[in-house]
Amino acid sequence: MSRTSPHTHLPSGEVSRRGLLKTAGGITAALALGATATATTADAAPATFTHPGMLHNWGDINRAKVRVAAGDEPWLSGWNRLTANSHSQSTWTARPQATVYRGTGYPENYSILYNDIAAAYQNALRWQVAGTAANGDCAVRILNAWANTLTSIQGTADRFLAAGIYGWEFCQAAELMRGYAGFDLNKFKQMMLNVFYPMNNDFLVRHNGACITNYWANWDLCTMASIMAIGILCDDGAKYDQAVNYFKTGAGNGSIARAVPYLYTDSAGYALGQWQESGRDQGHTIMGMGQMGAICEMAWNQGDDLYSYDNRRFMKAAQYVAKYNLGMDVPFTTYTWGSGTTCSQQTQTVISSNSRGQIRPVWAMLHFHYNRRLFLDDKYISQMYYNLVAPEGGGGDYGSTSGGYDQLGFGTLMYAK
Repeated sequence: MSRTSPHTHLPSGEVSRRGLLKTAGGITAALALGATATATTADAAPATFTHPGMLHNWGDINRAKVRVAAGDEPWLSGWNRLTANSHSQSTWTARPQATVYRGTGYPENYSILYNDIAAAYQNALRWQVAGTAANGDCAVRILNAWANTLTSIQGTADRFLAAGIYGWEFCQAAELMRGYAGFDLNKFKQMMLNVFYPMNNDFLVRHNGACITNYWANWDLCTMASIMAIGILCDDGAKYDQAVNYFKTGAGNGSIARAVPYLYTDSAGYALGQWQESGRDQGHTIMGMGQMGAICEMAWNQGDDLYSYDNRRFMKAAQYVAKYNLGMDVPFTTYTWGSGTTCSQQTQTVISSNSRGQIRPVWAMLHFHYNRRLFLDDKYISQMYYNLVAPEGGGGDYGSTSGGYDQLGFGTLMYAK
């Protein structure tokens, strides 16, 4: 497959964002990157992938390392949330399963997987930020244990959610431990390619045999995030392109135009975008901010700007969701879609107040991108983060059910600028 780097048309002498990422080191480079760098509109996989280049780049890691060591806020408060979490302890013991089940009517055990992923990720963060070998060793033990054990993900349609959410999250820990002594990266890649990706691809192509609009936006988004993460982890441009192209033009509800079907401007002049799940409930709506945010952040760290795609359509959605969950009114246009296998028409006429104001660790990533990287007025996102979330925790801090593990969190530590 022949691809062109999205940076081939930069003016002579201008350093591409990807090149800057590769050379950035220390707090100065990290801060400069956050303040000045821009990314191109995604149209092709990078000629060479940046590593680490998913939710975190070297600039993020170096900044957190330097700021925590200096005792600076808010990084220190974010670090304290991490070290207080039981999942981040180096004594965590993995419980790998050969088959993971998610869905009613099955012996569900998927909570074992999402708890182990949270532990692998949190221990990987502690290793990267503080250099504690015990945490690095623990993360690797978890990653290797699952890579050598897991053979399938089964269950009802919910198995596709498991393959999507836990697929992209698992890759984050592996990316942070790339090159660590004893980590069998190739074995882990094989697990992602043989267990997770086939399910991700099947869902995005077939949608479990249902009408293309049957599944909520999050189903597509977690699937796209997993495909993108696997593409980066495995240096596979075709998979990366698959996720980016679906974000831009996909037929399902995870593509940007379908995920944000209606646009508005409020009385204060802020642009808002109605989220596809807003008439369903606010828990899943806020989940969507985390799933789409993960896609945008991973693409950004590969030099592609999906955050700003289609005139910052995602930012408008995040402002809309934040404003409503802060207790303010937002407009709502009747939403109609086809469901089931026959595309029977369903309609929502009002925004749902169910789970309104739910706290999930998704807002730091969005605030520090739009406000601190791009210097935009993100009034409602900012209020959501500072008034309700900061400092942001992660898996294990927001309840024991799966909703508390749908995002990895710790954005205060890793994104504050």
